[in-house]
Amino acid sequence: MKAVVYRKYGGPEVLSIAEIARPTLKANEVLIRVYAATVNRTDCANITAKPFVMRFGLGLLKPNNQIPGTDFAGVIEEVGNKVTRFKVGDRVFGFNDGGLSSYAEFMTFPENEAISKIPDNVSFEEATASLEGPHYAYNFINKVDDLEGRTVLIHGATGAIGSAGVQLCKYLGATVTATCATGHEETVTKLGAVRTIDWQKTDFTKDEEQFDFVFDMVGKSSFGACKPLLKSNGIYISSELGPNLENIPLSLFHKQVRFPYPADRPRSVKMMAELLDKGIYHPLIDREYTMEQVAEAFEYVLSGQKIGNVVLKMSVL
Repeated sequence: MKAVVYRKYGGPEVLSIAEIARPTLKANEVLIRVYAATVNRTDCANITAKPFVMRFGLGLLKPNNQIPGTDFAGVIEEVGNKVTRFKVGDRVFGFNDGGLSSYAEFMTFPENEAISKIPDNVSFEEATASLEGPHYAYNFINKVDDLEGRTVLIHGATGAIGSAGVQLCKYLGATVTATCATGHEETVTKLGAVRTIDWQKTDFTKDEEQFDFVFDMVGKSSFGACKPLLKSNGIYISSELGPNLENIPLSLFHKQVRFPYPADRPRSVKMMAELLDKGIYHPLIDREYTMEQVAEAFEYVLSGQKIGNVVLKMSVL
């Protein structure tokens, strides 16, 4: 089978296409023909091994797992003899930000992990684009109290996480103000924001409104800068560690800061399957690339220009 491989850390130039053997199926696994995956920020961090601390999980000198990919959508081709949840022919999608070798024509995945059936009305591209971003966005939301009737400022509303966050916050009853770059105001409004702030023209941290929650979903601001935006009991959450790695210590000792530890992937996938089935969630997809264009896809994502999700097509229907 064909697969994307990288045998050393670096930029998009370390990626290539290789012919390798299909993975061996275990008793509790399903064999999946992969039709789509995304190129997301976790994938970029994995191939570049940046920050350096990632090497302690990926491999100190070179990647232990040489096929990248953290999410997938495809069709089950074979099931292990202990599998009970799925059958051959099921359309499924799943996620593991620790890495799962989904940039390949075929992959295996345990049936008891973060995998679910794709609703009939949802394409493979839409399914895989409804995993990584919503998973992280939901782990912002579940760190705070009920959002019903609360006000939320989302910084970075056009990213995979931010675009998911706008939709999920609106679904849960919040009134959302969102930042975006020039020209994306209409897109963010359609996602569910009642007001937008163009961060390229305005310093959003100087906004006159105060919010119950400030979600920095691109991790490019700080608690200190955003504190004036918070009500007296408001909460700040960032997707990154923050300047001088401050956000985890602050979350331990400051009542207005929390850190979005991204736990329970199966719950996130199950939730997204339900929202997609009901037509409540619609992923924002920027571009689609073929497997052979993988380096080009990574170049685009690493450029910081993408909005929403970039999809990589692994097999042709």
